[in-house]
Amino acid sequence: MAIAYYRAYQISQETVLLPSRTSSLMGELPSVHHSAVATNASVLSPLHPSPSSGRLLCWVLTSPQTLWTRAKHIVNTWGPRCDTLLFMSSKPDLLFPGTVLALATEEGRANLYNKTMAAFNLLHDGYLDKADWFLKADDDTYVIVENLRLLLSRFSPDKPVYLGRRFRRFVHQGYMSGGAGYVLSRESVRRYVRALHHGTCTKSTSAEDLLLGFCLQKLGVPAGDSRDHQHRETFHPLWLGKLLCTEDILPKWFHQYNYYPSKVGPDCCSNSSVSFHYVEPVRMYMLDYFLYHLSPVGGHSPKLGETREE
Repeated sequence: MAIAYYRAYQISQETVLLPSRTSSLMGELPSVHHSAVATNASVLSPLHPSPSSGRLLCWVLTSPQTLWTRAKHIVNTWGPRCDTLLFMSSKPDLLFPGTVLALATEEGRANLYNKTMAAFNLLHDGYLDKADWFLKADDDTYVIVENLRLLLSRFSPDKPVYLGRRFRRFVHQGYMSGGAGYVLSRESVRRYVRALHHGTCTKSTSAEDLLLGFCLQKLGVPAGDSRDHQHRETFHPLWLGKLLCTEDILPKWFHQYNYYPSKVGPDCCSNSSVSFHYVEPVRMYMLDYFLYHLSPVGGHSPKLGETREE
């Protein structure tokens, strides 16, 4: 109501100042620190993170085959809004415009969990004291970092928790979809890597998100509720277009796996959504434009009697 009255006051002053499309989610917050790969000011967020959200490390699971066709576009869009941005592959690439860390694993779907274990080992040894939260994303995932920071501000990085799109099959407490991206607190990473060193969670299959969920449940790391106050989902394992369609065109597994009842149409997704999966590169730029540049009336309402030229 306060926002509505304030906007009415602005209109009465004959000038409407429109905020970013996402600013209504968080309001005015302190400044954001971004990684060194941000070379274009247009990719930086016009919003600011919550002071209590902590330092965010984003790591992207990629491969030599998709580094330049997919991952490169994360560097140009949402990636630099993280405090630290890393790309995990099986080979280094010194020409890539971001930090690529080579994991001692083979590529292929069958090795996804091996790559995940290797990535968290590396993060634990080199970055545990440099970040509070660790986001894993695929190279075709788009993340609205400001909304993620808002979600994380509800939790403490010193306590075990992991967040994402919660699935309900096979793991009692549920596990987080790998495609939608998931976040581990610093304490969760510490426990997980300790378990890897003790041989507790080393079994490997192609279902990396499922095995991670099994392990974290065994370690007493709770699967957190990432939904908003209206119980709408914030992490999405599919492209937005399929979710928003009022007709149910979603695959059967989507309803079977969701931990909470799934919805279609506008109620599918929170206004403070965090991520979308299966996002083609051109759609990453489209989302960036809609979120950080586009205003419904161009950001200015002319005075009465004033021509556009004036």
